Amino acid sequence: MSTPVWQPEELRTDPHGRSDKPAKVQAMFASIAGTYDLNNRLHSFGLDQSWRRTAVRMAEVQPGDAVVDVACGTGDLTELFAASGAGSVRGIDFTPPMLDIARQKWMRHGAPREARGAVTPTYEQGDATALTLADASADVLSIAFGLRNVGEPKTALREFRRVLKAGGRLVVLEFDEPRNPLIRAMNRLYTHHIMPWTASLIARDSSGAYRYLPRSVETFLDRDALRAALLEAGFTQIQQKPLTFGTCVVTVAR
Repeated sequence: MSTPVWQPEELRTDPHGRSDKPAKVQAMFASIAGTYDLNNRLHSFGLDQSWRRTAVRMAEVQPGDAVVDVACGTGDLTELFAASGAGSVRGIDFTPPMLDIARQKWMRHGAPREARGAVTPTYEQGDATALTLADASADVLSIAFGLRNVGEPKTALREFRRVLKAGGRLVVLEFDEPRNPLIRAMNRLYTHHIMPWTASLIARDSSGAYRYLPRSVETFLDRDALRAALLEAGFTQIQQKPLTFGTCVVTVAR
């Protein structure tokens, strides 16, 4: 069993305002890395990969594009970009155990994908708020279900703009709360009460990860606030597509 990272009293307030949030997030994801993919598939009812494929389509990857996938986790979105026709794909994450799994997955599944034209992704540890990438070096930068876990999301958005070339696309895939009151109530019942119990059981997790995750969605920027933050960071041409009754949203900005 993992050691506690998030205490119940810490989640009664906004976890995004904590100065120790990055360290807690890193420890939390390290504790659940081994069962992360299984819980994603089970608790999204298999829809998480469909959401990622939509994000890749909306990125409009062109042949030869340089793609950077930030908060790449175990590499699901990174691998989809690797098969998209991109010229290079780099996955960056804050938590080394997640990157270890991403590399192992590519070693198991990469050869047949390379035979079909996929590029081999590279993986490295990094901080979304201080990327070790050159200015204007990426055509596409993505972050899936990770922006709310960054210590300073608005700093990360400015960093993403620095790294993107002129006309480059930022793709943010993030959970949101449905606008329909009935669906929102049902979604909250599932994400706040059912999922935390079953996911923690599967992961044998006592870190509090699956109590933090729904709370982090509830207290984070909704799609309108994200649009405003993107405009403030200097992005334009913002397109947003709600998925699965608005439980998550793909946002693309240039």
